[in-house]
Amino acid sequence: MLDIKRVRDNADAVRAQLQVRGKGDDKLIDDLLSFDQTRRKLLSEVEDLKAERNRTSKEVGVRKGKGEDASELLERMKEVSNRIGALDKEVADVEGSQRDLLLRIPNTPHETVPLGQDDTDNRLEREVGQKASFDFEPKDHVELGTALGLLEFEAAAKISGSGFVVYTGVGAKLERALISYLLDLHTTEHGYTELSPPFIVREAAMTGTGQLPKFAEDMYQLGEEAMYLIPTAEVPVTNLHREEILKPADLPKAYAAYTPCFRREAGSAGKDTRGMIRMHQFDKVELVHVVKPEDSYAMLETLVGHAEKVLQDLGLAYRVVTLCGGDLGFGAAKCYDLEVWAPGTDRWLEVSSCSNFEDFQARRMNLRYKDENGKNRFCHTLNGSGTALARLYIALLETHQQADGHIRVPEPLKPYLHADVI
Repeated sequence: MLDIKRVRDNADAVRAQLQVRGKGDDKLIDDLLSFDQTRRKLLSEVEDLKAERNRTSKEVGVRKGKGEDASELLERMKEVSNRIGALDKEVADVEGSQRDLLLRIPNTPHETVPLGQDDTDNRLEREVGQKASFDFEPKDHVELGTALGLLEFEAAAKISGSGFVVYTGVGAKLERALISYLLDLHTTEHGYTELSPPFIVREAAMTGTGQLPKFAEDMYQLGEEAMYLIPTAEVPVTNLHREEILKPADLPKAYAAYTPCFRREAGSAGKDTRGMIRMHQFDKVELVHVVKPEDSYAMLETLVGHAEKVLQDLGLAYRVVTLCGGDLGFGAAKCYDLEVWAPGTDRWLEVSSCSNFEDFQARRMNLRYKDENGKNRFCHTLNGSGTALARLYIALLETHQQADGHIRVPEPLKPYLHADVI
């Protein structure tokens, strides 16, 4: 959520920053400023009336002390009090409308975010590793996984519909091995505290991290309740300290959490329907940071490095891109995508998005810390996939496939699978 004071004092600059997204948010800013002007006018009238009421109250006391009639003043005080009550309701209504609008305005992009309309305009930062080459025609993960008895797509469709998979036998063990490896890597080498959060959250938690109200159609709501299956561990983990004021010594915080993720993928009908590229349920290890504002961009680079280490260790070719304004997520001020090469599918697949939200999420969650001068300030939050399992699984099968159809197990996974080949 943007700071209304910042918007009020720097409206043209905020408009210019939002234009980097190419979404045309000028009317939202105009409406927001209109609400703000109305609110401030009402508050000014309330303060004037309260001052009048105080003066009148004192005058009533003086007159009564002199034995004089104060009925006229008492009547005026009643009128003023009634008017204050009515204005307070108007203020509450305007503030509610203003907050609803603030919750729908995206974050302003960082000055280093490139201009562009979509993912074709993202800026390539680096490409790491050699794409796998074969002296045979490589298969994709669907062929490999089905032939080896690792993946069941038809059974999953029978149970749950399209966009699901059943991992079977060694396939399930490989998924579990990846989760354990990722958690062990990030907690032992990168210093994260492991969490195991709930997979169901309240509406306020979804609003706090920016999934609601913007992306309501992509979320799985539980009946009529204001409860949701999580789309990512970002939601419960980042909300862990909502409504708190942390001490300077508490920061930075770094959490790693495994959860399944549930997404309707509304609006993506017909896209990436083969295999596991786009799933309604998938596993992910998420990395979350809560830091002081002055540390957040250095931490963003560190976060990217932690996600890269996964791909390096598993011997996967990948690239890092900076998202342009038109492709930038709703709440992010800056985001790097890590895309892994899947040779059988013959394309780059996003396995991690590492984002700095600055104070955008913290304002929605009222997450603050007390600085060295005793002033309460909003924290900065960051998160990144460390990494998403379905597409990592795809790239691993396709990159390490052998001519005989088996899969070579990368060194970091051998202690978990107790095998050299699948």
